[in-house]
Amino acid sequence: MSGSENLPAPLERAALERVLARAAELQAGTSESGEALSEQQLLEIGREVGISETHLRQALAEERTRVAFPEESEQGWLDRMAGPGSTHASRTVRGTPADVLAALDTWMQREECLVVQRRFADRMVWEPRRDLVGSIKRGFNVGGRGYHLTRADDVGATVVPVDAAQTLVRLDARLSGSRATRVKGGVGIVGIGVAAAAVAATVLAPPFGALALGPALASVGGAAGLLRQHAQLAGRVQLALEQVLDRLQHQDVRRQLPGLADVIGAVTRTIR
Repeated sequence: MSGSENLPAPLERAALERVLARAAELQAGTSESGEALSEQQLLEIGREVGISETHLRQALAEERTRVAFPEESEQGWLDRMAGPGSTHASRTVRGTPADVLAALDTWMQREECLVVQRRFADRMVWEPRRDLVGSIKRGFNVGGRGYHLTRADDVGATVVPVDAAQTLVRLDARLSGSRATRVKGGVGIVGIGVAAAAVAATVLAPPFGALALGPALASVGGAAGLLRQHAQLAGRVQLALEQVLDRLQHQDVRRQLPGLADVIGAVTRTIR
């Protein structure tokens, strides 16, 4: 029997991924906090096991753009009952993080009816615009895009360089406020229906007592319909995030025409 026959069979990609993930778990459980792997060490390990450096850098960038919303882990049952409390989309685009973030900021303020809430080196957060110009744009649906992002509590963008020429962008929108409003409304509807059913049960004669269930059943249907509205909103916001990334990827965000606010400002300056 030759020596090669005693060697273990090569691992398939899925098995390799499981081994690496398990090794990382064991390392995390036995190492001190100061022994975390650096990015360069990860890249060296990847080269040793045959993983492309480009793919590793992409994965590292995706990990760094992850945004955790604490309430989501605590209220997973709400996701199943009423839909997601947040939605996100990500894309790798050409450009430096600073240029990409600046282009996004201009687009969000001019075209999506948002204003800056927070600003960091690698992240920005916007909230719905609530002034007169914003009300006009939403009321007349200027541009015809529906301004679905203004229905979110806030919209954030995180940018991380993948290499010298590309940046990973992650957009996220929080919808927990909208969801909470609809959940409370649904609970109220069901409460009213149950109360009406209880009153009907005491008034109706025994042969017609089953009719008392009508208000309760109707209230459940109404509450379910209200919750479906949130799921539909989440879908529209998700699509809006993807469309922003489409425009960013195809450079539309960076060569946009003046927005309504610019036109109004120019007219005001002319009159003065």
